[in-house]
Amino acid sequence: MPQDKQTNRRIVLASRPQGAPTEENFRLESQHVPSPGKGQVLLRTVWLSLDPYMRGRMSDAPSYVPPVAIDEVMGAGTVAIVEQSSHDDYAPGDWVVSQSGWQDFAVSDGKDLFKLSGPVLKHPSWALGMLGMTGFTAYMGLLDIGNPQPGETVVVAAATGAVGSMVGQIAKLKGCYVVGIAGGEEKCRYAEEVLGFDKCLDHRSQGLEEALKRYCRDGIDVYFESVGGKVFDAVLPLMNTKGRIPVCGLIADYNSSEPGTGPDRLQAFQSAILRKRLRVQGFIITQDYGHRFGEFFSQMSQWVAEDRFVFREDIVEGLDKAPETFIGMLEGQNFGKVLIRVAGDNP
Repeated sequence: MPQDKQTNRRIVLASRPQGAPTEENFRLESQHVPSPGKGQVLLRTVWLSLDPYMRGRMSDAPSYVPPVAIDEVMGAGTVAIVEQSSHDDYAPGDWVVSQSGWQDFAVSDGKDLFKLSGPVLKHPSWALGMLGMTGFTAYMGLLDIGNPQPGETVVVAAATGAVGSMVGQIAKLKGCYVVGIAGGEEKCRYAEEVLGFDKCLDHRSQGLEEALKRYCRDGIDVYFESVGGKVFDAVLPLMNTKGRIPVCGLIADYNSSEPGTGPDRLQAFQSAILRKRLRVQGFIITQDYGHRFGEFFSQMSQWVAEDRFVFREDIVEGLDKAPETFIGMLEGQNFGKVLIRVAGDNP
């Protein structure tokens, strides 16, 4: 169903999932379009970002941000157009990055907005991808925590995902040997032939540990973690002394509702941290690095202008498709940055 400027469609959290989310956990509602007050703007969503972290916000477990409340709109980054404005800094027709969530319209006081201008307006969806939170996560996690040096070996989990694909390309720019890990032959071929990774290994095939040993003969200096599970088990024994592990996600466990089974790996992990003096650091990009977005945006904009990156978008048409697309993303069905095109506007 296309966007209607008289109706605000919104997808709310209907119930908390037990294990993997299902479409029954979401509900599509229709309301009147809200009216902005003094000092506010009315935003109309054009692009909606879907990201793995949203699964955590569907649960009520303690986290770094409050969970989405039952019957409330699912939160998300968006690119939107200002439809009405009573704010001095914004005019109708302005394009902005916002946090409008899974809905057609939202009201903002302007504090959470980032106005788009210049070259990024040629590809406004990139403001949610390589020039937005995705690229920001890759850039800061790799360069600030991973601190890769020329000639070092960098291993990237979820190598063809939105963040992983950027991590590997930045590592190559820094002169590193890059090995990706992805799901399936097609994704691995893409990482090598299109993204320029030195090697990409299929975690679905047998013998991931042996393959890593073969292609990381000098060990691993930086492992960019976003998966966890068996991928981390294969990487840990190969980490070099004073290796670095930036941790931005653990998607292998996002749908788990019970403690994991199998051997207790904690002792081996702690031992490796001590013996090899590993640096293992989790980070939340908005909370830890929000003040450095300008630094990232300046450098990444330059690299993009120089055509240094390939960035693949997995675009699905229609707000109503958000739940099924999100569920598929958590199952690894996406190929690149997952976006919902809510409306067909172009700058």
